[in-house]
Amino acid sequence: MKKLSLASKLIFSFAPVVVLASLCLSSAHVLLAQAPSDQITIKDPAEFNAYQNAITQTDPKAKASASESFLTAYPQSVVKKTVLDGLVDAYATYDQAKTVDAATRLLQLDPNNLKSMYLVAFIKKQQATQDKAQQAQLFDDAAAMAVKGLAATKPADVKQEDFDKQKLTTDPFFHSVIAYDDIYSKKDLKAAIAEFRKELEFLADKNPDATKVAPALNDTLILGQTYLQLTPPDPVNAVWFLSRAEAFAPDNFKPQIDKTDKYWYHRYHGSDDGFADIKTKAAATIFPPGDMSSLIKKADTPQQIADKVVADTADLSTLALGDKEYILANASKENAEKLWALLKDKETEVPGTVIAATTTQIQVAVTDDAKTDKKADFTVNMKEPLKEAEVPAVGSEVKNLVAIFDSYTQATPAPADGAAAAADAPAPAASQIILRDGELQVETPKKKAVPAHKPSAAHKKPA
Repeated sequence: MKKLSLASKLIFSFAPVVVLASLCLSSAHVLLAQAPSDQITIKDPAEFNAYQNAITQTDPKAKASASESFLTAYPQSVVKKTVLDGLVDAYATYDQAKTVDAATRLLQLDPNNLKSMYLVAFIKKQQATQDKAQQAQLFDDAAAMAVKGLAATKPADVKQEDFDKQKLTTDPFFHSVIAYDDIYSKKDLKAAIAEFRKELEFLADKNPDATKVAPALNDTLILGQTYLQLTPPDPVNAVWFLSRAEAFAPDNFKPQIDKTDKYWYHRYHGSDDGFADIKTKAAATIFPPGDMSSLIKKADTPQQIADKVVADTADLSTLALGDKEYILANASKENAEKLWALLKDKETEVPGTVIAATTTQIQVAVTDDAKTDKKADFTVNMKEPLKEAEVPAVGSEVKNLVAIFDSYTQATPAPADGAAAAADAPAPAASQIILRDGELQVETPKKKAVPAHKPSAAHKKPA
């Protein structure tokens, strides 16, 4: 699977403390502050003092130390959950491992505690990006917690309004975590796409503006890239989500996204026509319309293009040599044979770039594509062996090579973007035109024109 390098730069650029500080998960603290004092009764003065010492500390490390001391001294206290909740918050500011440990202990008392599930999933996901050896297991652990988080029900001591606010933050994130696990551990790209879409669907309904910023914007980019990793790729959906991501990405990332986006649009559509319109629509709407395939028309296949040239050309012999090669390589067998009937046993010039040459054979790249790929599309078997000094150098341009059309083979088409190749299928074969009786014509130097003799003034005829 290809690496999603650009997206990785975007996704994992957040320090955990910064992210945690921005979470809307403070409702648990609000609930505790609003709880009537007669709901919690600590009869032991020493326990009460230790509790007050733990919850009133303002320095995170001091709060963590006091809370751990309290939990060790009073493991069955009626305020154990409250102290654990504060301990999780304290550790979250400076120690990931201890945050996970404290959150796990809190979940044993409060299995539906969304904050703890969020923190465990977040930290495991971040650790997975930093520890390649344990990456799959860490993503699995994060995803397992995310699944529990999505299934969590409202705790009895939490107001519905506060629970719903927490879900606005946690549910999209949990879908994202599961998607990453599908990509990096499960290797199930279709499942990842489904989870990313659930994330965006949730936000489209609850908080559309959140899709324009991280982390949802990062996942929009990854969603577009994941469509390209499918076998076969899905360039239509990929172009939409890449365009959406580019619309709101930081300026320094826009050129990178645009390059990939435009490449796949052009590859699918055959030109850049309409690309700007797609980008405008994607910036305005999170999801593509149902008729997306009608918005981006698939380009004609090489065979359709070649057959159209045959149909539109009255005299095929007037076509350029490169166009003749394209028809022989890509047209239907019937149209290729129609052209070949005009070419067979006819002499032609074969100008192009030398790919390989011996005294008996010269392989030439004639078309622009062949020159770019540095692959010969014409093979000329010489009429007489060349002298060593006459053999053209590889990479040189030949303009004086002539030969007679002898045979041709059509290209084996590569699988289209909409079809997958079998695992044991041979690689697509390039077209090849074979010519015989090749000769390097010697250019006869042009004779200098003899200037007309002008009689001197003395020899001019009298008027």
